[in-house]
Amino acid sequence: MDPNKRPDDMQRINTPELAQAFIDEQVQAVREQAGDGKVLLALSGGVDSSVVAALLIKAIGKNLICVHVNHGLMRKGESEQVIDVFQNQMDANLVYVDATDRFLNLLDGVDEPEAKRKIIGGEFIRVFEEEARKVGDEVDFLAQGTIYPDILESQDGVKAHHNVGGLPEDLQFELVEPVKLLFKDEVREVGRALGLPEGMVERQPFPGPGLGVRCLGAITRDRLEALREADAIVREEMEAANVGAWQYFAVVPDVRATGVRDGVRAYEWPAIIRAINTVDVMTAEVPELDWALLKRMTDRITHEVPGICRVAYDLTPKPVGTVEWE
Repeated sequence: MDPNKRPDDMQRINTPELAQAFIDEQVQAVREQAGDGKVLLALSGGVDSSVVAALLIKAIGKNLICVHVNHGLMRKGESEQVIDVFQNQMDANLVYVDATDRFLNLLDGVDEPEAKRKIIGGEFIRVFEEEARKVGDEVDFLAQGTIYPDILESQDGVKAHHNVGGLPEDLQFELVEPVKLLFKDEVREVGRALGLPEGMVERQPFPGPGLGVRCLGAITRDRLEALREADAIVREEMEAANVGAWQYFAVVPDVRATGVRDGVRAYEWPAIIRAINTVDVMTAEVPELDWALLKRMTDRITHEVPGICRVAYDLTPKPVGTVEWE
């Protein structure tokens, strides 16, 4: 049986009882796989890796080493929040790595989406290999928050997720992926059963390549910073309006548009607001946002974010679009 294929008779995890049964099964599986070995976890702080962290803490305790890599493509305040939640609140064995310059230098001038994903995924593994050597003890296992839609989209050629199609061929670790056959809603159910805070379980999804797949085309530091600020405004306003969308964020493409700022011609970037509702991430619909909310986000972004003079709202469902633009 293909270990990356969900069995046709696999029951959907949609109750606390089914979630607990899954946890018990995976805790035993991880203990059998890893034994007394050390396990590195690629901890982004998102829902998937957070649930995997909680599972592995339950299974192997301090033999889990959480590595949070700040690749410079995180959302505003993201790394600071990860440190606070996992190191200060959950007492995880956390290693923080600031690799901003390292990643952005490698991505300089790269505009092809799949090439960007592969660079980010490959460099992630290199960072983990370096951190493993620093641990001292031999580390043979790499844990990831891979979920089933990641595998499906990578196999179908839609896009190579950094933790699937972006892995290097000479990977030095054995993978530990306890939630790889689950859809996002099932991962959340497992997180609740593990006792994770609701705010963490319902946290906005964030792709492994981070803002790298939302800063379209070749990434520049000034446009990346504009994207980070615009995205923070979108999330702040959507949360304040209590919009029940499953995911929302900003995208800034590598194009410029003419605008007028303080009576002078401005040649700046547009920002695109993306919001979706979905259950399994395989299909998605676009919510009809309140006009006043859209105007408020537009006003804030164009006045508070240097370099952005226009705002648009993406109305494309999945399919034909994907959730991310790259």
